[in-house]
Amino acid sequence: MAQNRQNRQIKGILGFPVAPFNTHDQLDHAALQENIQFLLDSGLDAIYVCAGAGEFQSLTRVEYETIVEMAVSLSGGKAPVFTGVGGNIAEALELARISQAKGADGYLILPPYLINAEQAGLYDYFKAIIESTELDAIIYQRDNAVLSLGTLRRLTELSQLIGLKDGVGTMETNVEFVQTLGARLSWVNGMPFAELTYPAYRPLGFNAYSSAISNYIPHISRLFYCAVQQNNQELLTELYTEVIFPINNIRKQRKGYAVALIKAGMEIMGLSVGARVRPPLIPVEPEHYKELEQALKRALDRFPVQSTPLEKEELHYGKSTR
Repeated sequence: MAQNRQNRQIKGILGFPVAPFNTHDQLDHAALQENIQFLLDSGLDAIYVCAGAGEFQSLTRVEYETIVEMAVSLSGGKAPVFTGVGGNIAEALELARISQAKGADGYLILPPYLINAEQAGLYDYFKAIIESTELDAIIYQRDNAVLSLGTLRRLTELSQLIGLKDGVGTMETNVEFVQTLGARLSWVNGMPFAELTYPAYRPLGFNAYSSAISNYIPHISRLFYCAVQQNNQELLTELYTEVIFPINNIRKQRKGYAVALIKAGMEIMGLSVGARVRPPLIPVEPEHYKELEQALKRALDRFPVQSTPLEKEELHYGKSTR
């Protein structure tokens, strides 16, 4: 798909399906299908499987292949499907090859396992993965994989690289990246609970963000995204007050809630995902689960799910323009 790469801009709301596990700690295929189909039906702009929300670090190879196959099949070209690849270099290269063989559109390259490397080492790591297939590649900058402008500029010589997802939040660096490299890359806000920071990222040229809450209240994700695009400050203030801050305050209570709280929210909203996570993650504690139930009830009372889907460009404060 290299010939179409100039048209592969990353925009909008990016959905990250979870990996649902049953009571025997096995991948729940029916719940996985429900989760992916729900995101597709909600009109998200791309699907990213086997990444952070999908508990990449705990998946077996068979589970990884199953998830990718199902996502590609269900999408049917309606939305791009990206995978998460990373870890040690041998495993990352194998996952990249699997992603290509299973028909994914590209992959998000996660930080290498544990190692704090020099820029030369990070360049070699990302370069080896990016050029190992013809798939579109996005670098996820965070934790122990923070790039300098020089390193990122060198990596843009590889045509497969189409984007950078930032999970660090150093805004002066982001300004330098975008002002120097411009439209050569797509820029994605990948901060934890990206709705918190997307209004700050948007003026820099970041046209997409990964939305954790899209797994269970995607209509609010879309409402928020459109409010940012339209500079609707009144709606943004209400969304922050009524939805985003309350959920984020729960998320901050425990390490690992960035994933576990997604599953809890999905269960509360009636999706059959279950709330199980694999160690070292911990499930949401009962008192926090109750707080999330109350927060979602208040959110839905104020922003109910529309009876019919709204077009992305038609969302306005409290109603569509139909």
